[in-house]
Amino acid sequence: MEKSILESEFISSSELMEKLYESGVLKSYKEGDIILDENSSIRSIPIVMKGMMKVMRTEEDGREILLYYIKAGESCIMSFLGGMHNEKSIVKAEVEEDTEILFLPVDKVSLFIKEYPEWLDYIFRLYHKRFEELLDIINAIAFKKVDERLLNLLHKKSEILNTNTLIITHEQLANELGTARVVVSRLLKQLEDSGKLKLGRNKIILLETI
Repeated sequence: MEKSILESEFISSSELMEKLYESGVLKSYKEGDIILDENSSIRSIPIVMKGMMKVMRTEEDGREILLYYIKAGESCIMSFLGGMHNEKSIVKAEVEEDTEILFLPVDKVSLFIKEYPEWLDYIFRLYHKRFEELLDIINAIAFKKVDERLLNLLHKKSEILNTNTLIITHEQLANELGTARVVVSRLLKQLEDSGKLKLGRNKIILLETI
């Protein structure tokens, strides 16, 4: 079997990789599919093998905000923690582009922690990365204006997807930023007028790099 990005970049133990494939279930999903919803039970841990997911949190007023992306080779640390403590999910995981996910049963997560030190190291590295990303979110909400956050989000999507042309609606961006669509539309027009991007129908072309 050809090495996956998980094996080549995150986990080098061939024995552990065999155990993951043996114990997990590989499934394919399309853009927009919901993998995990808020208040749902966590019976397995999603590990992205190909593609990308985004993790969102819904506020009391119904607004959503983007917490972080899960790229190939990564998993959702919220799922790890909730699954291991038999708690309901407090986040929603949605497919950002066509994605393949390996679902590992929760009981195997605890077993592999005891048997494979590299598996525990993998979890700690994920936890550290997500913690830093959540700190960035808090910092952005507290200290940055919405236009800065919007432009940073667009460039982050561009970097992850490796393209300057983003197929996305103003409503989707508003949901990820936790703001109103009318605010995003106004800011995008200002950014277009300043020469930073070009707007199309459900399309945004970035003209400048950060």
